[in-house]
Amino acid sequence: MVQVRPSAEVWIWNALAYAASQLSTTWLMAAVPPRSTRSHCGSPKALDQRVAALPSTAAEAGVTAERKMNAGSSGGRAVLVPSMGNRFADGDVIKRLLHGARHWAFVGLSDNPERTAYDQARLLQARGKRVIPVHPAAETVLGEPGYASLAEVPDPLDVVAVYRRAELAGESVDEAIAAGAKAIWLPLGVIDEAAAERALSAGLDVVMDRCPGVEWALRRDA
Repeated sequence: MVQVRPSAEVWIWNALAYAASQLSTTWLMAAVPPRSTRSHCGSPKALDQRVAALPSTAAEAGVTAERKMNAGSSGGRAVLVPSMGNRFADGDVIKRLLHGARHWAFVGLSDNPERTAYDQARLLQARGKRVIPVHPAAETVLGEPGYASLAEVPDPLDVVAVYRRAELAGESVDEAIAAGAKAIWLPLGVIDEAAAERALSAGLDVVMDRCPGVEWALRRDA
């Protein structure tokens, strides 16, 4: 069997991605408390996959890298090839929301420190954001009064982060649109492209399948 050597471009992308993953892991450990770096951006496996697929330094020019199998050119090993950016994960939009948006409503946020929404809300609150809990129980969470629905929130809805199962996310997205929200954030694993399209058509910014903690760590010096 003839072994075909990977092209120079593949080697370059592999090298860039390895360097980026090392830097990004360091940033994550510095920016997020150790417990939450592995357990509160989705499952530990999901976070590990997200960190492993972080963009290389070439992403500053709008290029991302992703792992793909290419048995024909690399003997079945995972290699990195360039790809176009995700339209629901635009780097400029993510940066603007993380650094500019002040009021973040968290749909699904309850007073349970073991839940993903709690950990991410606490992280953003520590970085100066006003966190607004939205949950049927309407509990006070992290010192902030809770509301049973987005329609009841009297404050501006700069970002609505939807921490519900993917099959329920669309309902919350539609409520956010009706409530006059400016942006929607769907975290890792919460994917509803139809709902995301509805939000875009209504003029909202949309980020989907991204962890606020990871994205903040990547941009903390930006």
